[in-house]
Amino acid sequence: MTETTNQNWWDTSYDDLLAQAQEVAGRRIAVITFNLPQRRNSMSEAMTASWSRLIRDLRLDDCLAAVVVTGAGSAFNAGGDLSWIVSEPGASVSDLRARMLTFYRSWLSVRTLEVPTIAAINGSAIGAGFALALACDIRYIAQNAKVGVPFTALGLHPGMATTWSLPNVAGPAVARDLLLTGRIIEGAEAVRLGLASLCAPADEVLSHALDAARRIATAAPVATRLLVTALRDGGHATFQDAVQWEGLAQAVTLTMEDMREGVAAAAAKRPPLFRGR
Repeated sequence: MTETTNQNWWDTSYDDLLAQAQEVAGRRIAVITFNLPQRRNSMSEAMTASWSRLIRDLRLDDCLAAVVVTGAGSAFNAGGDLSWIVSEPGASVSDLRARMLTFYRSWLSVRTLEVPTIAAINGSAIGAGFALALACDIRYIAQNAKVGVPFTALGLHPGMATTWSLPNVAGPAVARDLLLTGRIIEGAEAVRLGLASLCAPADEVLSHALDAARRIATAAPVATRLLVTALRDGGHATFQDAVQWEGLAQAVTLTMEDMREGVAAAAAKRPPLFRGR
């Protein structure tokens, strides 16, 4: 991996990934592109290491507003590279478990970011690739994108937390259908099943995702981060948990300059300029 003297994530080279920054209202949107199109952006060892490092770098960016993830070429992400499993038939369950947990934690670290994450599914997202999209907060999908979790068709139990994320995103009935049958679906059905919230032509999906990220970037930063925390992990366990959380979180935002700016901007019919304080 190539290092540079500038430690800003957008000025650093990441193997098999592209990381670019867009500036909006004094804040940054990270656009991450899986950049291994000749292998349908499958999760190479180099890409996995780059992803972990990039997520760590993004966590340190106080100006980060949102993250958009997409793929180069015709695929979003074809999932994990299982060739190493075939090449190591004598590996023990203990060794394989340790290796898989490291892999899961590397890719699912996207959930440690405190800003909204958007998967712009421009093409096929299969297995672990779809699991990564499910780990994001929002999913927009291309009409012809094929997505699915056909683990059992390969003789594998599902991984990358799909037995949790699929029920969380689309409900237990949809999760059982897709996990047990392994069937592959396309964009319009993904939206109908609640797996994505928007379906568009492949060349428009990233544009829609960036539009959403820009809207997020112009919203109040602290309120947005508190909302991300409230909605992650399936949201609140009970109605009363939601009431208690919102009573505290809304009270915090009521004390902030950003709230006063938002009210003043609405009264003056002008865009607000939030400063995160």
